[in-house]
Amino acid sequence: MNKTITTTCPYCGVGCGISAEVNEAHRSVNISGDITHPANFGRLCSKGSALGETLTLTGRLLEPSINGQQTSWDIALKKVANTFLEMINRYGQNSVAIYGSGQLLTEDYYVANKLMKGFIGNANIDTNSRLCMSSSVAGHKRAFGSDTVPCCYADFENADLFILIGSNAAWCHPVSYQRIRAAKENNPRCKVVVIDPRRTSTCDIADLHLPLASGTDAILWNGLLHYLSCYQLNSKDSGQHSVLNIDYIEQYTEGFAEALAAASADSHDIEQIAYQCQLSVEAIRCFYQWFAETEKVMSLYSQGINQSASGTDKVNAIINCHLATGRLGQPGMGPFSLTGQPNAMGGREVGGLAHQLAAHMDFTNPADVDRVARFWQTNTIAQQGGLSAIELFEAIASGKVKAVWIMGSNPVVSLPDADRVKQALQQCEFVVVSDCIAQTDTTALAHVLLPAQGWSEKDGTVTNSERRISRQRALFKSAGNAKPDWWIISQVAQRMGYESAFSYQSAVDIFREHASLSGFENDVEHGIRDFDISLFANITEKEYQQLKPVQWPVNPSYPAGKERFFDNQMFFTPSGKAQFIAITPRLPVNSPNNEYPLVLNTGRLRDQWHTMTRTALASKLNAHRPEPWLEVHPEDVENYRLQDQGLAVIVSNWGSMHARVHSTETQKKGHVFIPMHWTEQYASKGRMGALVNPVVDPVSKQPECKHTPVLIKSYLAQWYGFILCRFELDQTKLSDYWVKNRGQHFYRYELAGGTLPEDWQAWIKTHLVETPNAQWQEYKDGSTGTYRAALFIDNRVIAIVCIASTINLPERQWLSSLLAKDNLSKSERLTLLSGKPAADQDDTGKLICSCFNIGEKTIKAAISGKGLKSYQEVGQCLKAGTNCGSCVPEIKALFKNRF
Repeated sequence: MNKTITTTCPYCGVGCGISAEVNEAHRSVNISGDITHPANFGRLCSKGSALGETLTLTGRLLEPSINGQQTSWDIALKKVANTFLEMINRYGQNSVAIYGSGQLLTEDYYVANKLMKGFIGNANIDTNSRLCMSSSVAGHKRAFGSDTVPCCYADFENADLFILIGSNAAWCHPVSYQRIRAAKENNPRCKVVVIDPRRTSTCDIADLHLPLASGTDAILWNGLLHYLSCYQLNSKDSGQHSVLNIDYIEQYTEGFAEALAAASADSHDIEQIAYQCQLSVEAIRCFYQWFAETEKVMSLYSQGINQSASGTDKVNAIINCHLATGRLGQPGMGPFSLTGQPNAMGGREVGGLAHQLAAHMDFTNPADVDRVARFWQTNTIAQQGGLSAIELFEAIASGKVKAVWIMGSNPVVSLPDADRVKQALQQCEFVVVSDCIAQTDTTALAHVLLPAQGWSEKDGTVTNSERRISRQRALFKSAGNAKPDWWIISQVAQRMGYESAFSYQSAVDIFREHASLSGFENDVEHGIRDFDISLFANITEKEYQQLKPVQWPVNPSYPAGKERFFDNQMFFTPSGKAQFIAITPRLPVNSPNNEYPLVLNTGRLRDQWHTMTRTALASKLNAHRPEPWLEVHPEDVENYRLQDQGLAVIVSNWGSMHARVHSTETQKKGHVFIPMHWTEQYASKGRMGALVNPVVDPVSKQPECKHTPVLIKSYLAQWYGFILCRFELDQTKLSDYWVKNRGQHFYRYELAGGTLPEDWQAWIKTHLVETPNAQWQEYKDGSTGTYRAALFIDNRVIAIVCIASTINLPERQWLSSLLAKDNLSKSERLTLLSGKPAADQDDTGKLICSCFNIGEKTIKAAISGKGLKSYQEVGQCLKAGTNCGSCVPEIKALFKNRF
């Protein structure tokens, strides 16, 4: 009998609620949005909708192993504990480290930080959240005295101006983006400004797009602060008055004069700002005027701001403008960080970053260190912050860190200068990886592998971008011998001699302790802290299981939680006043030069997540962008002798990769864009992290992932091709360039090679396993270098091979659909090797809508055949664009281009 369980999506920081109809007997689940969850009210993006397809046990890490040999949990745990103790005894407590993940649940995060910071006694525990939002954390602390997010999603319906800065929310936070779209459609006054070097899908709802030069955000926002100081707002009731909120500035803030002086030093001239930002004067003046004249302004920012060597300054430049106008703490206004990972916020609550302590306490405050030590009853607590992510792997490379435990992350792919990270782990004396996936670029380098529970098995809490704590509930029992991360960490801690401090029996035990610490000495006498969920300190098991989504704080003053902060104008600084920060803009550290003349920008795709360990298991998520790809402006395509849809080599001072060229005017000239997702498991030369500049922000230690000088050049192979096959091949032996892709009924391999085989049929037969009943259908044209073949058993196609001397190959969509059929028609068999369907055969074209698997040709046919006039009518006819809405810009483009 099926049962329905509500849980939380494991992808971005929106924190969508999920309703899962679970069939335990078949380990299957039907996924839908939880209509009661206030983060999404039933909406899901393409990734969340496809979660049911990712629950396969294929590829799961199910048993512990040491040096590749399966072992028991007891032996593996003793190995980790004893080796860590040995390293500490031989080299000191700073010789060991942990690298965590925003994929961990709050309870997992709490225990890991308690072990490292509280009992091992060093703070060398950082997380991939360092790559996501540490600049926002630092900016909040400088301005507000605490890492406090002032806004909430309910503000969307109250705003009159949305400014999306360095955020492709349409792809990266699609459910929130659709909420903003709906708010705009329902409010005639509402305007949207997008500030981004790229014209992304988010610009679909923009009234104004500012494609500023990479790294010039602080110049633009400093200019706005100066503009606001000079602007006189006309009011019918009181005549002209300054748009600055002078009363607010004087009563509730400090440092305004210094911040304004810094902003005015080089930002008083809009013409000069326009020149530096490479924008038009008219566009900047329009943006500034809209901000000045609109009270309810929300500034939504993400990785385009955070992932910068001056990210913290950019965050504070934005906050300065809201403080100057008093626009925060009230409905529909404020600076709002759109967090990238599902539990980056939960990690911040428990001190997940190396410089933090649990419950929003800090190493910079000796009283906080003493307070946490007394609460944990430890004499070995770390006394200062530890190594941040980049520093940590540099310390591994130099041999200072001898043992590292990596939890739920894939730094060999995701960190900047990824080749150096790989080399560091290859030479590290002891590498432990706990993960739910057996084969990743990082697990390949582990001495000990520990099988962790996957999303559908984990039980605990996560916190989204608006401070909302939600339950993540187990849908199934653990696969194989997988265990909760908190259990693994606690068992190692016990074997290291810390039994009494890590005697947890369940996740709720940890949650109670976490809640108790948040309220411990959190009062007027000791200094009130923003993070306080002390009302949960005695939560029962039943109450924990039934916990509804709630925004912290949750304490006697706010028993039902609290929507937004700073409505009382009280901040968490020593003076109780918000702090303006004087910003002197700094341009990116590494500028383009003759050797590396272009700027690399990086980011995410619509249908993939991080390093694809989960999303690549869902076939429909692989079709929209099936290869590593490179967005380039058409003039740069011509200047660098590239070919649209051809292959290119991208080279930086740190590494290189290969990608498929996509020529587009949405990309700024002189800039290129590459998504982050591909690994050595899915592409021979597709690791974007190998390129990326490892320089960091000096305040937040967040890496600069948005500005790396690169060179691009064409990759001219001797041959190009693809294989569609019902079974998996050893892609590493196929060709120099390969990309592996999982379809619903097949595997897809994109190929290119530098050496021509003497005999194509002999070449393909070495890779495809034949059966006695196999039949070949072939086509060869030696003059053009064309070779095509299909392998049949009876009338069922098993594999399709297409090879050419150029990139001009048949479309894959129709051919791949033939592999789903048990019996081909005569017409299909006759036209198969032509690569084009006959008139009576369906051809959906390239995928547009992942949620409903709707292709471009299907949409075009409906537009032409049924006279559809809008994307809404397409949705009514085909459902395309009616779920997450991320494909709406592409559907609208079909009308604009009229094919």
